Amino acid sequence: MSADMVFRDLLIPDGHRVRELEGKRISIVGYMHPPETQRGIKKFILLKNTQCKFGPGGQADHLADVHIRADHSTVFTPRPLKVEGTLKLSPFEGPDGNTWSIYRLEDAVIR
Repeated sequence: MSADMVFRDLLIPDGHRVRELEGKRISIVGYMHPPETQRGIKKFILLKNTQCKFGPGGQADHLADVHIRADHSTVFTPRPLKVEGTLKLSPFEGPDGNTWSIYRLEDAVIR
C-alpha cells in the first residue's frame, strides 16, 4: 500500500496468507516506534523497518499496532525485537484520512 492510500477489504483477497493467519498467534520481528514514555509500555507501533508512517515512506502494510498482554509491559528499545501475539486485520485511519496501519497484534508478548 502506498502511504497515501485508504484500505479497502478487497486489497487482501480471500486465500491470501494474511487471511489464513488472522486470529492465530504469530511472531514477527520489527522496530518499536518511539513511544511517549520509555517504560511500562502497553501499546506501541511495530515498524517493518526504521521508516514509518510518522516519517518518509511509511506504508500501512508495514506497520502493526501492538497491544501487550494485560499482565505484561515493556520498555523502549531501538533494536529489532520479536513480538508474538494474535493477528487481527484492523485498519486504523489517521487524522489525514489515510490508512496508517492494517494489522494489530493482541495479547502480545516480547520474545
